[in-house]
Amino acid sequence: MRSRFSAFARGDIDYLLASWAPETRPARFASDPQTQWHTLTVVSAQANDARGEVHFLAVSRQDGQWHCLEERSRFRQEGGHWFYIDGDPVLTTLSPGRNSPCPCGSGAKFKRCCGG
Repeated sequence: MRSRFSAFARGDIDYLLASWAPETRPARFASDPQTQWHTLTVVSAQANDARGEVHFLAVSRQDGQWHCLEERSRFRQEGGHWFYIDGDPVLTTLSPGRNSPCPCGSGAKFKRCCGG
């Protein structure tokens, strides 16, 4: 999951498609250059035999608006590699207050970081 998050953050479409299970891989996929991915939090991860599930939260910013993508992703292992099958995504808009921790993950207050 971390490698796929990094690929989204870098816009590495080739890696994203290569790590996607063929039966669910889209024919075409484009990243949005306006979306900046900031933090990934893996809530839980479990694997049974050649199947796995990762529950994560990923924070992004697009056009000045903060979002949190929460997903339970399903993976399959083949030949020592994990392939993304699908997930159940929920996108939430964040509204950080001035004194809230900054969603970028810096640890600073929002007003002293990205909100300043």
